Amino acid sequence: MNPTRIALVGDRSTAVRAHERIPEIAGRYDDVDLHWLSTAELAPAEAAAFDGVWVVPGSPYADEDRVVETIRAARTGATPLLGTCGGYQHMVLEFARNVVGVRARHAESPAAGGADAGDAPASTALITELACSLKGRSGQVDVVPGSRAAAALGERSFERFHCSFGLTAADAEPLVAAGLVVSGASPEGEPRVVELPGDAFWLGTAFQPELADAQPHAVIEAFVAAARARAVRRAAGADVAAVR
Repeated sequence: MNPTRIALVGDRSTAVRAHERIPEIAGRYDDVDLHWLSTAELAPAEAAAFDGVWVVPGSPYADEDRVVETIRAARTGATPLLGTCGGYQHMVLEFARNVVGVRARHAESPAAGGADAGDAPASTALITELACSLKGRSGQVDVVPGSRAAAALGERSFERFHCSFGLTAADAEPLVAAGLVVSGASPEGEPRVVELPGDAFWLGTAFQPELADAQPHAVIEAFVAAARARAVRRAAGADVAAVR
């Protein structure tokens, strides 16, 4: 059997605990072959060569634009896509820019404070600093019944976070109107999980499943299962059509 090839998009660092955990988690799967892709050297078209793309924590990334374009390539090519923490945030950015059509930016980006060039429309800070940081915290996630997230997590889950930036419920409204599904939220209604409808696996979590004590986490299991299914289809020459 050919291995299931998964791209890990992110700038690998021993200072990021999730990066240290991922190889340990992947070691539980005999058929998974991981490939780390640093963001400064990304070629977005590479997404099509993998059975799954996992955009890992560790933002701000060395090259935000390449990350966003790789996410777009995965989404439009129906490649199973998982984004955790910073990866989730950049999945939201990609959807906002390329589906909703807004010049969304990340407030943490080094370029975020710069002036917009010429007469171009002003950009919108979509991923902003949270009023209450989730760095190093655990919290409840309420999940929408019948969603892809619910299939993995059930209707309530307690997860570990390590972020100070995220998407607010108010800022999510135009994205939801364009088809994004907020399938997990805090008890106060703030987005914690997003997904897209359809057969292709597209899921982002504000929390870091890499940090869970019990591994593999259910979200990672669901992603690997989708990547395996993609590998089988690719081997049979019967890949699914793009979702958008």
